[in-house]
Amino acid sequence: MSGPAIRASAMARVLAADGHDVTLLTTGSLAEGWSPAGYAVASIGPTDRRAFARFHAAAEVVVFQGHATEQFPALARSRTVLVADAYDPMHLEMLEHGRSAHRATWDLLVDDRVRLLNQQLAHADLVLAASPRQRQLYLGQLAALGRVSPRTYRDDPHLERLIALAPFGLDAEPPAASDTPRLRGAHPAVPDDARILVWGGGVYDWFDPLTLIRAVHGLSQRRPQVRLVFLGTVTPGLEPRGIVRDAIELARELGALDRSVVFNEGWIPFDERGAYYAEADAAVSTHHDHLETEFSFRTRILDYLWAGLPMVVTEGDHFADLVRERELGVVVPAGAAAALEEALERILFDEQFASRAAARVAAVREEFVWERTLEPLRALAREPRLAADAAASGRAALGRRARSLVRPPVPLGLRRRIRDGLFYARRGALSEVSRRWKSRRRP
Repeated sequence: MSGPAIRASAMARVLAADGHDVTLLTTGSLAEGWSPAGYAVASIGPTDRRAFARFHAAAEVVVFQGHATEQFPALARSRTVLVADAYDPMHLEMLEHGRSAHRATWDLLVDDRVRLLNQQLAHADLVLAASPRQRQLYLGQLAALGRVSPRTYRDDPHLERLIALAPFGLDAEPPAASDTPRLRGAHPAVPDDARILVWGGGVYDWFDPLTLIRAVHGLSQRRPQVRLVFLGTVTPGLEPRGIVRDAIELARELGALDRSVVFNEGWIPFDERGAYYAEADAAVSTHHDHLETEFSFRTRILDYLWAGLPMVVTEGDHFADLVRERELGVVVPAGAAAALEEALERILFDEQFASRAAARVAAVREEFVWERTLEPLRALAREPRLAADAAASGRAALGRRARSLVRPPVPLGLRRRIRDGLFYARRGALSEVSRRWKSRRRP
């Protein structure tokens, strides 16, 4: 299950537990026989607007993410309360993900994501951001779209009723070890006495597995028990591509493949991932230093917190700050193989240090349970309300206002005066038209 799907299903579960009638709607396929307790699930085609209209008409609140506003334009005219889940800054992500494409394609991919996000932010009654950094990013975008306005400011001078923090969360119950080993003694390259360092989730362009592989290989020369296990990187029957292929080739060149570095084949079922984490001694996440990193929210770190694992992470993002401030492990500079090797040795072989870090991880874990992180959404579901500007002018007007702010300004002179006069007249403020006209005529 992907990050967005995990988050959407958690929202459905938490809202259903609060007593709401919830339907989780997807434009993808549903696993055969999947029938979660407490809420309904349904699948519709990405262009099936008639089917969507039935669900839309029955809803008091619609939470959406990704391409929903593009697939179902009725949302831009909706009188239903809308929540945009913007935990993934897709336009910044595409700066990295599209890097290998043709220049024109890269431009198109990024432009499409910018338009999608603008559309979401222009029409939402509540925007959910995953971190304080993201909230600052989206406040700037909301301001450019005309949403930081006298109406929304008067409604709440901190604008928390328009954009709130709702980080990715985790389950309250930590994972338990399985009776059946998944790694130790079960994988031919992972002996019973291995010190297991786990990389959760996939390998994508914005990550840096190559520096990590070099560091692990170097460490293995004096600590042969170390094993770096990448979970879910190679799809059976398909040739690895891009950064995954590069990582496997580097491990092979170093002689580390299936020795100190292990690539798990296939994706681990979501409900079984805890058994793998329960066998690990520590966790790691390394990435490059760029804009995507600054505003990212690495959801795999939530799995590390959930499993109570001390961790080594690259500096530069929200979770690096958390790991450093709360002493949950070690933070290293991007691309620094020697510093990374030293940090890995400490987290895996300094038992006293790792034990203290793991205890602090367990304490921090409680702050990220879904019921806490989703409280802004839960509050809105309890008392649905339109955003102050949407309530005053209507949903469609928000889109028109956003489009008007990117047009060239009206030049000074008679045209500007006519425009201003029409602006006040439409708002029933003719006295202001008179006052401004008289003030200009005074000598």
